[in-house]
Amino acid sequence: MKQKNYKKPFIFLSTLLVVLFFVNVSLGSISIPFKEIFNTLTGNAVSKESWQTIVLQFRLPKAITAILVGSGLSVAGLLMQTLFRNPLAGPFVLGISSGASLGVALLILGSTLFGGFLISNSFSIWSIPMAATLGCFFVLSAVIIAANKVRNTMSILIIGLMFGSVTSAIISVLAYFSSSEKIQQYLFWSFGSLGNLSWNEVLVFSSIYLLGITGTIFIIKPLNSFLLGENYAKSLGINVKKSRNIILLITSILTGVITAFAGPIAFVGLAVPHIARIVFTSSNHKILIPAVLIIGAIIMLICDCIAQLPTSEFTLPINAITSLFGAPIVIWLLIRKKKVFV
Repeated sequence: MKQKNYKKPFIFLSTLLVVLFFVNVSLGSISIPFKEIFNTLTGNAVSKESWQTIVLQFRLPKAITAILVGSGLSVAGLLMQTLFRNPLAGPFVLGISSGASLGVALLILGSTLFGGFLISNSFSIWSIPMAATLGCFFVLSAVIIAANKVRNTMSILIIGLMFGSVTSAIISVLAYFSSSEKIQQYLFWSFGSLGNLSWNEVLVFSSIYLLGITGTIFIIKPLNSFLLGENYAKSLGINVKKSRNIILLITSILTGVITAFAGPIAFVGLAVPHIARIVFTSSNHKILIPAVLIIGAIIMLICDCIAQLPTSEFTLPINAITSLFGAPIVIWLLIRKKKVFV
């Protein structure tokens, strides 16, 4: 049987990614000629210094953040769908993003209950990412402990959803006792944002992101074996418990760092793996992992271009745009595939 050649779709998608990257950098409230943007990115002379500052300090970090967020969430979504063998599983099913939300809620909304310490620390640029990271770590620890106590993988999914419900309840209590200004501040964070990161934050973000992505290279064989069930994986000599913990850890690292720096961004991790499977018609993770990396980055750049509202000074919440994009795909999937895993 002739092996399918995936070179052409990868070349096309990579070219599209580069084009969309330049388009994303060129869009904004201030119109900058494309030639000047190209000169800025290549280190050549620019007509106005302000244009150079806008591109290098604001638009370029935002475009890089969009690529990291889109690709990271897509890989995390693919890992969860493979582990649980559920097409509707996403990167947030473990309750990791809920843990991040709880950490941020304690920082912003908890100041009413916990006094001046949280207020004085809430003005640091690192305080929200740190609070979100601590919240993620707390939930991750609980999920991994629970994963080692139960044999059934689906039980981990239910435990993750329960953690999400508990954290949502705590956030609701905190919001009830908070002032309207604090609730508004938390609400703006929950909308998600790609454009608030400095170069130092992008560097920290990308370092942790690369750690998670590098880990996926070593679990391709277990992922392919999990598609046919845990018993089949055991027959191949794969340590199911160890592989499961590694998958949970990688997903948590990617989801946690993205939620910490960009806020909770929905539907990308759920929809992109399905798009990759349709485009490449393969279930081999050697193909799917690079595919979701590229497609996820492309979709997040498109969503960010839409959210930017070209030539307007207003930007729409990125979370709303990704939901508007992702929800129809999930509905279409349910209608098209009548046999969904149960």
